[in-house]
Amino acid sequence: MSTVKLTIDGKIAEVSNQLTVLQAAKTVGIDIPALCYDETLEIFGACRMCIVEIEGSKKLQTACSTLVKDGMVVHTETEKVVWNRKQTLQMLLDSHPNDCLTCHKAGECLLQDYAYRYDVNFRKHEGEMRPQLLDTTSPYILRDNSKCILCGKCVMTCAQVSDRQVLSFAERGYETRVIFGADESIEESPCVSCNRCVAVCPVGALVDKRDMGKIRSWEAETKIVGCKACEYGCEFEVRSMDRKPVSVVAKAPTNGRPLCLKGRLTTELKYLDNPDAPYRKLDKSFEKTTWDKALQITELLEKIERLEGSNNSGEGEE
Repeated sequence: MSTVKLTIDGKIAEVSNQLTVLQAAKTVGIDIPALCYDETLEIFGACRMCIVEIEGSKKLQTACSTLVKDGMVVHTETEKVVWNRKQTLQMLLDSHPNDCLTCHKAGECLLQDYAYRYDVNFRKHEGEMRPQLLDTTSPYILRDNSKCILCGKCVMTCAQVSDRQVLSFAERGYETRVIFGADESIEESPCVSCNRCVAVCPVGALVDKRDMGKIRSWEAETKIVGCKACEYGCEFEVRSMDRKPVSVVAKAPTNGRPLCLKGRLTTELKYLDNPDAPYRKLDKSFEKTTWDKALQITELLEKIERLEGSNNSGEGEE
């Protein structure tokens, strides 16, 4: 592996020739906006927010997919770049509901962050908007198609686990949308409620339903904990208010960690004083269940009770 030296906004970056411009920019403290990029996922290049101007190139290039070259000179905030980013943001906002004040994702939404950063606002227009297609069938995930920006991150992260691969794209052009299973509700689909898709969604299209209404992101005191359900040790964020834990949210599934519902419920039970009731899916339908059934430890508990009962019965014998 060899290194190259390039200039990004006047800063010299000496990095591996295997890095992209976006990755190289991070090494010198330059944040290039990106909605669809995730270092753990395949490069999709859909959002066009990471475009940059490279000297010698006639066209703007996507920083997430352009590899660095020795001597490259990159400009990330030229007038041309900023104008194009604003156009992209305006088109996204034109198809997006204006409900930032009530949206659960407020404070953590990348679209909201970039709109503020580039001073792009909602506007009234007579054009089409994405249909809502609200899916409330799952006790774990809320889906709102009207907020989807088609970044593809949910589809790609789901595809990384070979026995899942539940999400995909359907239709074409402006009608394109993300579907669960064979265009089913979340409840009817093969979704296992691992929340991988929720963890990577940059907007409010996929939301953790068990976190909704409990706390706002800017109010929360947070602590990152590792799941103890298996050797993967997936990470969760325990959110507290006034030092009282109120919700558990899955962190992005990095380093091959799969995330799973059992791990999430185990973490809730361990850290929350009064967790919401668990649910399990039977015959494509969710039903409220007991914690031992949700965590699949019914047989273990029965055996423990039997063993303890057997030991106690023998204590009085001489």
